[in-house]
Parts: sequence; structure tokens; C-alpha cells
Amino acid sequence: MNSTKSRRKIVPAAVENGDTADKQDQLLLSSAICNGEDLGPFVRKVFASGKPETLLHHLKHFTKSKESEIEDVCRAHYQDFIMAVDDLRSLLSDVDSLKSSLSNSNSKLQNVAVPLLTSLDSYVEAKNKCSNIALAINSLNTCVQLMELCSRANLHLTKNNFYMALKCLDSIETIFHDKTPSSTLKRMLEKQIPAIRAHIEKKVSKEFGDWLVEIRTVSRNLGQLAIGQASAARQREEELRIKQRQAEEQSRLSLRDCVYALEEEDDDEIDGENGILGFDLTPLYKGYHVHQTLGLEDRFKQYYFENRKLQLTSDFQVSSMTPFLESHQTFFAQIAGFFIVEDRVLRTGGGLISKMDVENLWDTAVSKMCSVLEDQFSRMQTANHLLLIKDYVSLLGVTLRRFGYPIDALLDVLSKHRDKYHELLLSDCRKQFAEALAADKFEQMYMKKEYEYSMNVLSFQIQTSNIMPAFPYVAPFSSTVPDCCRIVRSFIEDSVSFMSYGGQLEFYDVVKKFLDKLLSEVLDGALLKVITGSITGVTQAMQMAANMAVFERACDFFFRHAAQLSGIPLRIAERGRRQFPLIKARDAAEETLSGLLKQKVDGFLLLIENVNWMADDPPPGGNEYVNEVIIFLETLVSTAQQILPVQVLKRVIQEVLSHISDMIVGALLGESVKRFSINAIMGLDIDVRLLESFAENQAPLLSESDANQLKSALVESRQLVNLLLSNHPENFLNPVIRERSYNALDYRKVVAISEKLKDQSDRLFGSFGTRGARQNPKKKSLDALIKRLKDAN
Repeated sequence: MNSTKSRRKIVPAAVENGDTADKQDQLLLSSAICNGEDLGPFVRKVFASGKPETLLHHLKHFTKSKESEIEDVCRAHYQDFIMAVDDLRSLLSDVDSLKSSLSNSNSKLQNVAVPLLTSLDSYVEAKNKCSNIALAINSLNTCVQLMELCSRANLHLTKNNFYMALKCLDSIETIFHDKTPSSTLKRMLEKQIPAIRAHIEKKVSKEFGDWLVEIRTVSRNLGQLAIGQASAARQREEELRIKQRQAEEQSRLSLRDCVYALEEEDDDEIDGENGILGFDLTPLYKGYHVHQTLGLEDRFKQYYFENRKLQLTSDFQVSSMTPFLESHQTFFAQIAGFFIVEDRVLRTGGGLISKMDVENLWDTAVSKMCSVLEDQFSRMQTANHLLLIKDYVSLLGVTLRRFGYPIDALLDVLSKHRDKYHELLLSDCRKQFAEALAADKFEQMYMKKEYEYSMNVLSFQIQTSNIMPAFPYVAPFSSTVPDCCRIVRSFIEDSVSFMSYGGQLEFYDVVKKFLDKLLSEVLDGALLKVITGSITGVTQAMQMAANMAVFERACDFFFRHAAQLSGIPLRIAERGRRQFPLIKARDAAEETLSGLLKQKVDGFLLLIENVNWMADDPPPGGNEYVNEVIIFLETLVSTAQQILPVQVLKRVIQEVLSHISDMIVGALLGESVKRFSINAIMGLDIDVRLLESFAENQAPLLSESDANQLKSALVESRQLVNLLLSNHPENFLNPVIRERSYNALDYRKVVAISEKLKDQSDRLFGSFGTRGARQNPKKKSLDALIKRLKDAN
């Protein structure tokens, strides 16, 4: 009902009052039809009311009303229709003439075109054949190229060049899969390409598996070689350091005969490409590239990491059948080689393993190594074993630090067991000291050759002169000294070796602390034990005292040696020097020697019983005992000065003289002497003078002041004799005079001895007066002194 032209919309006329509803519906329907509206509402309405006949009636009515309108239109245009029919009739005659003309032209065209059409058919047929041939050639060329690629892929497979074979397969799939004209060939490719890829993956995986097995052995050898290089570098450093110490020592001694040139050698490169630590990663990288080509890169990365992690876990296993001391090098070398390989893979693997994964593996390895070291160190009871493992671990640390691995945790474990190592070392030294002392015969060492002198004297700087002695040479010490010095030097070197390369740059204080403990506790205790339990003769005691003097020089060398090995300047080491650490043993040795000498002297002093205490005249040359004692002392000095230092000799003789003085005073106090005369005291005065003369005669050997100190050892007996021979003994009561002249006297002894001089016999004070004469003023003064001292008491 729609038209391209717009039409005027018909509006139904208003219904007059009184028209029926049926009329109105008819008008609405007519209006809707004329306007081209939808008649659906009308249809639904009549069906809803159940009167479809009404709608049909209205439609028929509308049709009849339009027929009259059509008739009117036909009448209006009839003339035009007649004219059109006439035109058509004239046109029909023209068409007939045209038709005949066309027919003639067609006949002529057919006659002319038949040969041409025949030629055209031949051309088309030839063209089709040519196209088919070109298509066949193109298909053949495609097949030839495909076959060449397939042949090349087979050749690469034969040569195990899997990466290039996969590239060929990728080219076949990318370029020729859709262009392959043969369905059979295409099916063959679809079947064989996945099979070839599976074969390559299997082959590469097998090669990678073989590499995983081989790399464990390679890693162990690699680790041993790398640690060996670190050890060699450390040895070169030690040699340079020794030369430097020798040069410093020569400079200290002002020796210019020899000059050392310190030349540092280049370290070997620990590099797999240019150095000597080469190892083959081709199977690994080949497998990685192949899996990248196969699109399985992540899976290969995971597979590699998991297998290497399992290998590392297997490397952590410590065999319970083999002592760790024998297997620790293999254990640590395996781990070192593992991480050297991983460092190379990290740097050159193109992302095969990440830095985070390597760090996680290293953290696991450090934790396990620390646990193993803690466990093994806790079981060890030999210092040397602990030192061997510590040295190897420190070399492991130096090796892996060069590859950027942190080793602080390992060094902390070593530092943690520092005290235990030194306690074990002290225990070993204690046994060695005991053995050395037990083997000593306490006789002076006899050296025939210069090398013996160098080995036993110069190496410990215990010589008293820089001039080389004549040989054979008799040393002032016994074999104990060099034996113990060797033990101490070994202790120092072992201690420095343990502390070196342990992450602690300044460790001299630690070495010094344990060295002092070794000397002041272990060596001093061992010497004390021998001195108190094994020394029975003067010769042995004198030799031990001489040894102690040499030990005093050796201790200075020990601390200098420790400072040199620790890299500390000698001036700093000497600035912190402390007292002689073997002072207890030295004092005990001198005390033992003095005690034995006193026993010898006591044998001579038994002759004091032969003194005539009531003699009428004093002995002109002294009493017998003192002559024997002086002969013994002179013999002692002539012998002892060969091995004892003058200060030791002075202290020993001073003790002996002091003992003699005490014995003289003790004899006057003893019960065996009931009374004595002034002549007896004058005889004692001669004895003391002889002893004082002996002391003064030692001045050339010692010094003037030392000789005076020896003389002062007789001060008590001298002051007592002076008091008894004094004309004014009451001066003893004067504090000033007493402090100046009698400060060594005990007033109780003075009273006891003076009473023996004050006897009822007229001969007791014969020198003061005669029988029947007036009392001697000296006696009167002495009596007054005794009375006042008793009153004071």
C-alpha cells in the first residue's frame, strides 16, 4: 500500500448525531485503507466481538465504492490509451523491419565468426594446457624445495645438529605446509614432523642427562683445581711475607749484606675460556636452545634447576664410613666446583638460571656447610685436624669469594671455634712440653756445626752476641730450651695460621692472649712441675736456672715473632710488652738452686760447732767453717758464671750469703751456745769480714753496686757483731742511730744474745775489766740496754 509519492491523508467525516456505530466503523475502515494504515486493530476487534461478517461487508462495500472511481478514471484517460495503442502498432512495424535486418546481419556474422571461434577454442585449450603445465612445474619446484629441506633436516639429524634440524622443520611448517600440493606428502609431513621433534627432544634430553652425570666429576676436579690455585696464591703470599720479614729483620739488625727484591707474580686466571679451569657446557646450552626452539624453554629451565638442586643435596651427604678429615677436601671441592659451574651458567646461559635461584642454592649450601662444620668441629679432639679443615674452608671461601659468593657465615663458624682450637693446641703443647722436659738430662748442649747453632740458637734469637762462636760450642742451656722454643714457635705459627684468612684483619691481640696463656700457664706449669719434682742436685738446679734466663730472651722473640706473623709492626708489639710470663718457674728455679746451695753451705756450717766460744784470743785467720764456706762459694762462682747470667748469679749468691748470716746469728741464739766471750765475737767479726771481702771481690764480675748488694746480705750478722763490739751499745736505743746502724736487728735477738755475753763468770767480760776491779762502763751500758729492752718488751 506504500507509495514513493506522498499522498494526502484522508480524515473520516464527522458522524452526525443519530448515525449508527456500524456506519462509523465503515468510515474508519475506509479511512485506514486509504491512508495505508495497519488493519490489524480492526481485524482483532471484529474477531473479539465475534462478528467477522461485518468486516467482510465493509470491505466489499469499500471495493464497490472504488470501482466507480476506477471507471471515472478510465473514462478520463481513454483517449490517451487509444493514442498509445496506435503508437504501439506503428512501432511494431519498425520492429519487424529491424528484426529482418538483424537476422541478415547475424547470418553474415555467423559465416565470418565460425573460423574465428574454432581458432579461439584451440587457443583456449592450449591456454588451459599451459596453465596446467605451469601449475605442475610450480608444484614440482615446491616439492623439490621441500625435499631439499627434508634432506637437509635429515643431514642435521645424522650429525646431531638438532638446532639446525629444528630450524629446517620450522621452515617446512611455515613455508611449505600449506603450499604442499600432494595430500600424501602433506600427511607424511604432519606425521613425521612431530615424531622428529620428539626424537630430537629425547636425544637432547639423553645428552643433557649424560652431562648432568659427567658434570659432577668435572665439578669435583674443578673445585680441587680452583682451591689448589688459591692455595698456591696463598703460598706465594706467604713466601713474599717471609722475605719481607727477613728484610725487616736485617734492617733492624743493621745488616746490609743482602737485599731482597720482592716481586709479585700474577695470579692464574680462574676462567673457563682463557684460563686453566675449562669445562664443557655445550650439551647444556644445546639442550637449552633446542627446548627454546621447541617452545619448551620454561620446562627445561625448571628441569635443569630441579636436577641441579638434587645434585647439590646429594653433595651435602657426609659419609659415616670415612673420617671427615679424609673426605673434607672432596666434600668442599665438590661444592666449590658446583658453584663455579653455576656462576658460568648464570653469566653465559642466556637466562637459563636466574641470579635469585643461584643465591637460593648458595644460601642452602652455606647453611648445610655451617651445620656440617659445627657437627664435625664439636667432635674433633685434635688441634691439627681442626686446623687442616679450617685452612681448607678458608681456601674454599677465598675461591668462591672471587666469583661473588658471600662467605661471612662460614668465617663466623671458624671464629666461633677459635677458643676450642687453641685449647686443643694448648693441650697438645702441654704433652709436648712434658715429653721434652722428661727427655732432658739438664746438661749443657754441645754443638759441633754452625747449622746446629743456627737451628738451636739463632732461630730463636737467644744468642748473647751477634758474633758467631767457635765450634765445637758448649751452650749455657740444656736441650729443654730449643725443644720448648720449637714447641712455642709451632704454637704461634699454628695460632696465626688459624686466625689468618678468617675474616679478621687484626688478630694479634688474640694470638698474644693465647701465647701468654701458653707461656704463663702451660710452660710455666710444666717447668714448675719439673723443678719441684725432678731437680735433686745443684748441677741440675743451676742448669734449670740458666735455662730460665735463656727463656727470658726467648719470650721476647716469641712475642716479636707473633707480631711479625700477624703483620704488626715490632714497635707496636714492643710497646705493649708485659712482664716475664715464666716468672713463677724462674723464681722456683732460683729458689731451688738457692735451697740446694744452702744445704751444701749448711754442711760446712756444721763446723761452727767447733768454734771456741770462750776463747782467750780471737782466731787470727777466722774460724774453720768460714774458710770452707768461702772456698765453696769461690768454686761455685767460677763454675756458675759459665752458664748463669750475672744477675741470676748475684741473686743466688745473695740468698746464700743471707742464709750464712742467718746461720751465724742463729748459732749465737742456739741452745748449744750457753755463753761466749768477746774474743769469740771478735772471731765472728773476722768471719764476717772474710765474707764481705768475698762479696767485694765479685765487683769485676758483677758491678760495684751489685757487689754492695751482696755485701748487704750479711747486714744482720754485721750489725750484731758491731753492736756487741761497740763501746756504747746503749746507742741501739737511739731511734736515729738504730735506723742508721742497726735497722736489721731484732731487739728480742739482741736481748737473748746479749744475755749470753753477760755471764756471772769473771771471764765472760774479761775484756771489760779484771776480777775485783770496778765494773767496766761497757758492761754497765750493755746491762742497761738489756734491762731497758726487757722493760720495753
